[in-house]
Order: sequence, then structure tokens, then C-alpha cells
Amino acid sequence: MSGILIHLPSEERTEPTTTLRLGPGEAARFGRGTASHPVELRLPDPAVSRLAGEIRVTDDHWQLTNFSTTQSYLVENPEGAGEYLRVPPRRSGAPIPFEFARVVLPTRGSTVSFQVFAPDHVYLDAADPGGRWGTGTLTAYSLDETATYFLVLVALCEPRLRDESAVHVPTTPQVVERIRNHPALTRLTPRAVSAHIQYLAEEKLRVHGPQDALPGRGVRRTGKREAVVGVALRFGLVREEHLRLLPPRAPSVALQEPVRTGSGG
Repeated sequence: MSGILIHLPSEERTEPTTTLRLGPGEAARFGRGTASHPVELRLPDPAVSRLAGEIRVTDDHWQLTNFSTTQSYLVENPEGAGEYLRVPPRRSGAPIPFEFARVVLPTRGSTVSFQVFAPDHVYLDAADPGGRWGTGTLTAYSLDETATYFLVLVALCEPRLRDESAVHVPTTPQVVERIRNHPALTRLTPRAVSAHIQYLAEEKLRVHGPQDALPGRGVRRTGKREAVVGVALRFGLVREEHLRLLPPRAPSVALQEPVRTGSGG
């Protein structure tokens, strides 16, 4: 496994979203933290321990350690049918099998959570399951067509697959509107879509295009989405048959003449 991507959405609009990338052997601690003992993932809720837990990456999975002496944590699989793991207090190095996971901590009001993307899970070579021929063959682009990130990718590619535009790539709000009618995605947010796009760009498709800097305006936000669409279409990772994964498009509403009501006579 090449590593994991951790996404902690900001609770306040004025605070930046936290995104961390960890490689094998690296770790990140989470909790409230203190000035003398800071943490990589800060969860500023009074019900969260100052040092609540730790995520550590191994060669083929990631582990969660719960430092709390009283609270259990949940690790949910948002892509599944309600699967979750409960990590009890003081549990050390619990292995997490989900490719996309949400770590949930209880608070007095509700919960706080962050997301973990874990790409490049290791599978046996179908042609040589016993490994008799040495090192197995790796998949260049390992995509799960049942995952939300793949649905986001299909929505990004849809205009070009339908020949509606040679250059247009949907914006993040447009992607949200396009797929939020999916039964499992009714609560999808722009921040979640942005996290999926970043995951696709940096971990799944590993796009390393130009920064697309504009004079006086910094990095162009469309650059990452365009690069993702370009790789997906050039290598046939998203094709016309994948459009069926999207919810039906809303029919265009034709302009109608207003109905006139008269008094008669």
C-alpha cells in the first residue's frame, strides 16, 4: 500500500480543512492536543481526550490505537451496507480493512469524525495465486466501481462522454447536484466531493500535471479536475457504460406560456 490520506473537515468556515498523507511506517495522533503536546489531527471538543488516539500505516493496511480509558471509537465503512468496527478503550493497533473509512468519536452533543482513504490494497495475482512466479503484477489504476469516489469520477467525465462539451468539466457544486439524488448520497456535501477529487488525483490516478498558475490569482482550481478527467478518459477507466451508475438526470423544463384566466364575456 502506497499510504493513506486523512481528511478532517473544518468545523468553522474560517478554519482550513486538514489533509494529511502518511506513508508506511508513519503515524499521526489525534485529539484536543495541548501547546506542549500538539497533535497532527486536532479535534477541539471538550469531550475528546487531549491525546485520543493514533493512526499508524503499515505496508498493507493501517491501524488505529485508542488511548482513551473510557470511550470506544467507531470506524465506519461509508461505502458498505452499514459495516463498522468498534475499537474499545486502550485497544492498540486495531487493523482496519476498509478502503474508505470514517473514524467517529463520541461527544456530549453528537460526534466528531474524520475520513481515511487507504488506496492500493494488495490482492493475489489471478494468473498466479500461489506466487510461484515471483513478484505479483500490480494494477496501474486500482478503482472500485462501487465506491463513491468512482461515482464522482463518472460525474466529472459525463459531459465529455455524452459529447456535450469538449472542454467543460463540472464544478464541485455541479457534481454534488448531479449525484445527490443517488439513494446513498442524499447528504453529500461539496467538501466531501472535494475530498474524493483530491483522493482520485493524488492517490488513485496520481496526476502530476502543471500547477496551472494564473498571474495574480494563484493555482487554478479546475486544473486538478481536468487532469483527473483526462487520465480517466485516455486510459478508458471511465466509459459510456459507467454512465448507468449515475442517477437519472432531471428532465429539462420547457418554458411554457403562462395560463391566462379571463373573466369571460
